Amino acid sequence: MPNPQKKGGGAALLYRGAAAALALLLSGCAAGPTREDEMKNLRQEAPATVQDQEWREREDASRLREIYYAGGCFWGVESYFSQIHGVESVTVGYANGFTENPTYEQVCGGDTGHAETAHVVYDPGRVSLQTLTEHFFAIIDPLSLNRQGNDRGSQYRSGIYYTDEDDRETLQAEWDRQQKKYSQPVQTQLEPLRCYYLAEEYHQQYLAKNPGGYCHIDFSSLADFEQRIDPDQYTRPPREKLRSLLTEEQYRVTQQNGTEYPFTGEYDHLFEPGIYVDVVTGEPLFLSADKFDSGCGWPSFSKPIDAAVVVESSDNSLGMQRTEVRSRVGDSHLGHVFPDGPAEKGGMRYCINSASLRFIPYAEMEKEGYGYLRGLVRDAMGSDLTPEKATS
Repeated sequence: MPNPQKKGGGAALLYRGAAAALALLLSGCAAGPTREDEMKNLRQEAPATVQDQEWREREDASRLREIYYAGGCFWGVESYFSQIHGVESVTVGYANGFTENPTYEQVCGGDTGHAETAHVVYDPGRVSLQTLTEHFFAIIDPLSLNRQGNDRGSQYRSGIYYTDEDDRETLQAEWDRQQKKYSQPVQTQLEPLRCYYLAEEYHQQYLAKNPGGYCHIDFSSLADFEQRIDPDQYTRPPREKLRSLLTEEQYRVTQQNGTEYPFTGEYDHLFEPGIYVDVVTGEPLFLSADKFDSGCGWPSFSKPIDAAVVVESSDNSLGMQRTEVRSRVGDSHLGHVFPDGPAEKGGMRYCINSASLRFIPYAEMEKEGYGYLRGLVRDAMGSDLTPEKATS
């Protein structure tokens, strides 16, 4: 949980607290049944003092791009974009105002000129700027001025702020397309980014830390875009090379339909945050959040990360009727699926050989090229993704 506001005695402190609360109320910040009730115990005294540019120090930064979206309360906007395939990271902050290093309370006062904004870093090879902007317009009311959902105030205006002038043409085309839908003028700003200050830590990944927290965003539009793991990003090595790339056990299981002995697999009792990928191709297959202890002796999952990444077929070998599970791109034998999993998880049990998998810890996903899936892990685990687990 974020740090609550420190308490202290004295009439002066009580006066300042009452004045701050009154200012927030009068400003219209999260007016009505919005997030203001949640904010009562979530104040921090020190604002961020630097812009969010750490991503530029990454080794793969040259392949990444950035865009800034203001769509009302940034809690939901951050969570939404974190779930889009191809998005590497999302932070929230205050953009295009005139006050340096503003605090949340100052922004809510309406005098800073800043808009609550999500900074989206993405891989254009996996998701286009146009697609991201289509997503953005799907979750806002572009005709509303200084209001999104129940939140009112100039800090809740909608806007798109870019850092690369070359992006302007794409953004303008989508803005124009949206305007053609309405007889009223679109109120969404389209401007170069002038400044961006990272919001306080308790605002970052807020909904992941506080499942069920206030959110004005409708996430159903995510399904409309069907962002899936792209099979073209993964290749199966030639069979003659697999002998040298795989261990004897991995080759026996994945290429010869073998089965490892129960309770001997490397991942049977591993429950750290991350993803499991095909040991042959690296294609993502399962989320750690969907793994459970079935007691069968093999890693068990309630579902694949995406139904399309596995292929299921009838298996009548060994005198049994089973459903075999193979990987999509690698055609690796993974295991079998049975309808005896936990009912609360969907009732299925994907019984998978450890030898068919490679585990990518959450902390290493960006380095390994899976940063675009960190949002899925984070949102699936919610409050279970503690700082200790995320960095271990």
